[in-house]
Amino acid sequence: MTQKSAVKVPFLDLVSHHRPLLDELTAAFREAAEKAAFVGGPAVESFERAFATFCGTKHAIGVANGTDALRLAYLAAGIGPGDEVITAANTFIATVEAISQTGATPVLADIDPKTRLLDASAAEAAISPRTKALVPVHLYGQPAPMDTFRTLADKHGLVLIEDAAQAHGARWKGQRTGGLSDIAAFSFSPGKNLGSCGEGGAVTTDDDELARKVRMLRDHGQAKKYHHELEGYNARLHAIQARFLEIKLRHLDDWNATRRDRAARYSNALAGIEGVRLPFNHSDAESVWHLYVIETEGRDELGPFLGDRGVATGLHYPIPLHLQPPYARLGKEEGAFPHTERSARDLLSLPMFPELTDEQIDWVADGVKEWVDSRS
Repeated sequence: MTQKSAVKVPFLDLVSHHRPLLDELTAAFREAAEKAAFVGGPAVESFERAFATFCGTKHAIGVANGTDALRLAYLAAGIGPGDEVITAANTFIATVEAISQTGATPVLADIDPKTRLLDASAAEAAISPRTKALVPVHLYGQPAPMDTFRTLADKHGLVLIEDAAQAHGARWKGQRTGGLSDIAAFSFSPGKNLGSCGEGGAVTTDDDELARKVRMLRDHGQAKKYHHELEGYNARLHAIQARFLEIKLRHLDDWNATRRDRAARYSNALAGIEGVRLPFNHSDAESVWHLYVIETEGRDELGPFLGDRGVATGLHYPIPLHLQPPYARLGKEEGAFPHTERSARDLLSLPMFPELTDEQIDWVADGVKEWVDSRS
């Protein structure tokens, strides 16, 4: 163990993140309480306009959480029983459970081992006559190659849907996520780059009819009060969360720029360490670095080693979905998706947040180097 004084490095520091905004957030809560405006209404509409402008889309529809955003996007796109939807095997379960909850069948495909994003060739190989949609996931804040998936979707007559839950503000070839597909889903859970002070989500699209359907689905299927065109859900965004999100949205580009700077410092500090694979950032992509995820064959040793140094780490995600009990019915056993399985076995998420200091990053990097040296 190094003789330097220990530096504490949390995985995420939401206290420091919110401290500069406390006066604005408190004033927003007070305003909502004084007006008794808690669900929907002008605050939600204002945030929706701001977020649509940010994403470069015609519509943004606020919903209760990211899983609702996915589910309602799928339903609005007409996905249902008898359909198949292709997505990556290394995503968070919400991407896939929302498919199942429409009555459709999720179809998993392997990833590109370099980018750890859905591999377009693997996705195309999984297309069948029942395939309705493709769902690339912008994992860890890295945007998927959406022009490739657009071509693939158009070739086979499929709906293209972005899971943008981890990629607020990321760009592919200069265009923001949320506007790279037919319809997209975002999560605003507290740890996201744009996080609510609770739960929240949004659906973005340029399609008027898709937007109309999502708005009805989030509010019990009604186009106006007590006029129900279809069965829907109670998936409305709280007005207080919308106000919080609009306040934070003004800072998001700056926060994302800082994350890119923090990621660059990590990559420089960790470059050339034997046996440690660093994240790959495509030249056409502008990542927002929701997570900084390395890979090493000794992951289960490195995590505790860093923990002893005061460094918190995470695992995103250690068990691929095809090996989880709910999806045993898909019939994909170990070995079905080798790149996904290798990444899941080796990945380790290092601390990443805008307030991360140079000293903290250097401490983490020194710990990784020390661990590698101890194994040689």
